[in-house]
Amino acid sequence: MFKGCITALITPFRDGKVDEKAFQDFVAWQIAEGIHGVVPMGTTGESPTVLHEDHARVVALCVEAAAKKVPVIAGTGSNSTDEAIWLTQRAKDAGADAALVVTPYYNKPTQEGLFQHFKAIQDAVDIPIVIYNIPGRSVVDMSVETMARLAKLPNIVGVKDATNDLARPLKTRLAIGADFCQLSGEDPTVMGFLAQGGHGCISVTSNIAPRLCAQMHEAWQKGDLETAFAIRDRLMPVHEAMFVETSPGPVKYAASLLGKCDGSVKLPLVPVTDATKERVRNAMVSAGIIN
Repeated sequence: MFKGCITALITPFRDGKVDEKAFQDFVAWQIAEGIHGVVPMGTTGESPTVLHEDHARVVALCVEAAAKKVPVIAGTGSNSTDEAIWLTQRAKDAGADAALVVTPYYNKPTQEGLFQHFKAIQDAVDIPIVIYNIPGRSVVDMSVETMARLAKLPNIVGVKDATNDLARPLKTRLAIGADFCQLSGEDPTVMGFLAQGGHGCISVTSNIAPRLCAQMHEAWQKGDLETAFAIRDRLMPVHEAMFVETSPGPVKYAASLLGKCDGSVKLPLVPVTDATKERVRNAMVSAGIIN
């Protein structure tokens, strides 16, 4: 259903509020650069600190700017099932193509709790749902067995896998089948993920290098491994720089160097340090993203 490079979009702010024009211009630029899909209001979009009305507004702005040219997979997760249902319904109402729903964080549900959470959302809202499994932030890891149970439900169509376990996509493929959409959530290991049965990536780096990231996936799909591996190697320092500090601080600073936003983040995140700025800039120069 979804494949290639899909950008986990930043949310530009100005004076603490969503910069709507900058955001829509950013989505348009991503599409013009050849990106294969966009995710508004994921973690990279600072969904944990954006007010609910702003969350729904950003999704609607993204759908409008994308204009059906690429899929819009709206972040709608929460550790409250009722809240996740509300956000998912708002995304459907706005015209999103799918919802990206993170495993509930902090309250640490059991595997049965995870199953019932996602089942409740898919029962309540008729929209394709991509499970977002990110143990590093959620402190829970959905098992392959639980995911296989969920994959039998009609609206559960795939996973964004941020486990960084390269055995996981193969185990998932064998347990569920090749049609279950597997998207990596880890830029540095995406080529290995694809080799193990993945279909694409929801990327942070593509915020600032959409054309290169898209070209890498297209080369992989064509079997042009020389090109795919060359771009992989070129981007590795950038991938690493994007997580020197808590994301999306580094990537928003990087986007500011491209003139796409002012780089500001919402508390409790703070602007990145000068050392991080230097590392981000150097990585972008080495990759040819800026001079």
